[in-house]
Amino acid sequence: MTSRERFLAIKEGELPDRVPRRADFTPDLRRRVEEAAGTEDLERFFDMDSFFHISLRRPPDLPLPDYSAYYPELEDKSVVNEMGVARVPGNYYHFTHIISPLRNAATLKEIESFPIDENEGWSEEGMVEEARRAQGEGRIVAGSVTHLYEEAWQIRGLEQFLEDMVLRPDFAESILERLTRRNVRRAEAVARAGADLLYTGDDIAHQHGMIFSPELWRRFIKPRWARIYGAAKRIKPDIMIWYHSDGDVSAVLDELVDIGVEILNPVQPECMDLLWVKRRYGRRLVLDGTVGTQTTFPFGTPDDMERTVKERVEALGYDGRLMLAPTHVLEPEVPVENVFAFFRACDRYGRLR
Repeated sequence: MTSRERFLAIKEGELPDRVPRRADFTPDLRRRVEEAAGTEDLERFFDMDSFFHISLRRPPDLPLPDYSAYYPELEDKSVVNEMGVARVPGNYYHFTHIISPLRNAATLKEIESFPIDENEGWSEEGMVEEARRAQGEGRIVAGSVTHLYEEAWQIRGLEQFLEDMVLRPDFAESILERLTRRNVRRAEAVARAGADLLYTGDDIAHQHGMIFSPELWRRFIKPRWARIYGAAKRIKPDIMIWYHSDGDVSAVLDELVDIGVEILNPVQPECMDLLWVKRRYGRRLVLDGTVGTQTTFPFGTPDDMERTVKERVEALGYDGRLMLAPTHVLEPEVPVENVFAFFRACDRYGRLR
């Protein structure tokens, strides 16, 4: 079966030939894995079931918003992204420091005047053809929508945004509503293009629960994701909703499923009870990830990896509702041999029929 055939089998409640699997690497580790594999094409070498992403495109003649006024002094090597958020290089591998453009905003007028790049008028040209070509090659096409909460706090500042939700809700609403409009446009475009899944998420949790209260999530975040998912489903009812959040999202998982989430990533074993999730949601939820990047990948042995993958398939993947992957991008401390051990174990234990 191709990657897409496996995905469609999962979607239809059938058993694929094997559990889908994939991994992403930070640059230093990727370089070392490529050297060990003797190729730069790790997706083909490990027979990964990776996602092919499509999205709206900015017209080439549409100028970027000017964010320079928000950064009177910025290091030369810093990068300001399309949302106006600055990333300053750190002193360890790929890590950066975030500087939020609205960190010092004190009035609603300042919040409302910030030029969020809302993607109105962006182009869908070529998206249908791109999706069909990738699907014809047997690839899983993911429509990229990205975040709400995460981009909101990066624009405003983490502490400031958390305070806003409690003390200045109109500040939070202003930012979130414009991000929602942008994401609705993205969701509708990728649905029209025929994407297999809608790729969404927000890191709303840490190791011991929610970053902010479930009540605040229900007020500010949940109804907006429901709007985004609904916009895509109205156009393409069978598009599957993929949702990522690190940490323990148990407190709102019922509600995520209720608003349309069908694939949960990464289901961290360090802080979520995988068997509880499986028992509670069964075939209603595909579990994507489940192999720890805080435990097994960096600190386990190849034998630990083999045992972990075997346990995941037996306990979580027997009905075909599992996609195996590290619970985050693999960092430089992961031994190369554990990467190879992961895919060997997937080969050995991932066969479902």
